Order: sequence, then C-alpha cells, then structure tokens
Amino acid sequence: MPSHNLAHITLDDLEILGYSVAGEETVVAVPQLDVCFDIGKAPDQLISINHVLLTHGHMDHAAGIAYYLSHRKFCGQSPGTVLAPPNTLGPIRQILEAWGRLDGNRIPVELVPARPGDEYPIKPNLMARVFPTKHSRGSVGFSIIEKRKKLRTEYHGLSGPQIVELKKQGIEIDRPLEMPLVSYLGDTQYVDFSQLEYIANSRILIAECTFYEDEHAGRAEAGRHIHIDELGPLLERMNNEHIVITHLTLRTGIAEAKRMLRRKLPASVYKKIILLMDFRYRQHRPAARKPAGSEGGGTD
Repeated sequence: MPSHNLAHITLDDLEILGYSVAGEETVVAVPQLDVCFDIGKAPDQLISINHVLLTHGHMDHAAGIAYYLSHRKFCGQSPGTVLAPPNTLGPIRQILEAWGRLDGNRIPVELVPARPGDEYPIKPNLMARVFPTKHSRGSVGFSIIEKRKKLRTEYHGLSGPQIVELKKQGIEIDRPLEMPLVSYLGDTQYVDFSQLEYIANSRILIAECTFYEDEHAGRAEAGRHIHIDELGPLLERMNNEHIVITHLTLRTGIAEAKRMLRRKLPASVYKKIILLMDFRYRQHRPAARKPAGSEGGGTD
C-alpha cells in the first residue's frame, strides 16, 4: 500500500503527483522530468525520483529529506541530488549527520546550492533554473526548461550537404531555443512573476494560493503567502496552458475554493485551473516510474 494518497494529474505528456495542504505537507513531483519540488514527508511513491528541488526549509516542505535519502540507499539507488537555498545546506547536513548516527549508517547525498539565476542540468537538454521568491529567508522557486536548437532563418532551404559544409567551416547555423515546461513557485507572497518570461510562458504553472476569504488578506501578508485577490491579476498576465493551485488551508474546502476562483478569475483563466487536492485526482496509484538510468535492486 502506498504511504500517501497522492493526487495524480495528467497534463498532455506529463504527470503531476503530489500532496499539498498548508502547514501540513507539500510535495509535488513530475516523474517524467525526474524532479520533485519540495519533499514533504517523503512519500514512498517518489523515492526513485533523482532530484529534489527544495524551495525553503519549513517543516511541511522539507521534513522528509533524511528519509528520502536514506531510503534510496536502502533500495540500492544512487545518492539523491538536493538543490536547496544556500542558507539551508548547513542545517540539512546537520540533520543528515544526526540521523546517520541514530540509524548507524551514513546517509549519502549530493547537496547543491540553489541561488537565483543558477541553472542545473537534470537531463541532457533539460535544466532547472532558479528564481527568487518572497517567503522565508533565501526562498526560491524553480523552472524546468528544455533546451533545443533551431536552424537560423537565413539557412532555411539549404540542402543537407550545404549545411554540412557550413558546419565544417565553423559557422554557427543554429540558434538556442528554450521551452519552459514547468514552473513551481513554492510558498511566496505576491511577486509579479509575469516579468520573468520563462515563468510567464511555462506550459504548466504550479502556484500557491493559500488564502481566499476577504478578511484573510492580512494573514496572507503576515505569512508571506498569496491571497486570491492578488492571484487573479497575476494569472491574467501569464500565458500558461495549465495552472495547478497548491497550498490551500484546511479552513477552505475544495468546493469553496473553486467557487471563489470562478467568481474572481476571468473565464479564460479559470478554465486552465486545477486544484491539486481536488478529490477527483486523489486515487491510490502505483509508484512513480523509475527514471531511466537509476539503479535498482534493493537489499536488506
């Protein structure tokens, strides 16, 4: 039996697996891209994913980090890679050392500082780009971007041999092309993310909206979260095909959140909205497929 009843959403050729309730747990994974945004309490369905992109160190987003890494070792997998804000790396190492002493086994990890503007390769032609958010000290978000090359316009119509000859001469015939696939904002107060083209044009945007009631605007500001009144104008300026909303509180039910989103958002934006915790997506599913190249075979 899986450890978590994760939401399971299929958007085109990508799957979104996750669980997100404010103050309880947040973990969102895209298995085909081999990334897990935050780790929550480390659902066992997601242990085989090789990259954890940690936005900040709050317990509901990061509590499972030691279990995720330790269980990979137990299952004979390679050490997990954790990208995290630089100010969290020291405490994470201390946690892993303490759990290693308790468990009697060293917990291997590849820890990578994630600073705004950094890029980290996930797969060939696929990378994670880091951007700043406004939540806790050093908090960040991540965009997963596919990099391609496209033939420059002036070389359209050339034959294969002509292209080969230009390459032999060292002429750059391609131009770089970025295709932003998924952007994950993590916990954050309002920021005009539409100013970052790769976020505004991500095929999938995963965004928090924690507070919905009018009287909770002050709570949103104090906790550095997004209120629904700020979300609508932001999303209107974005070009995302799909928008997945996370981080509802227990005080706002799914049906109520849908009603308020429908009332507050233009119809053209609302039709893109999916609430991660909508009951229709929360079915027991098999574990995430193991990414190509990961090691298998567990030992006691």
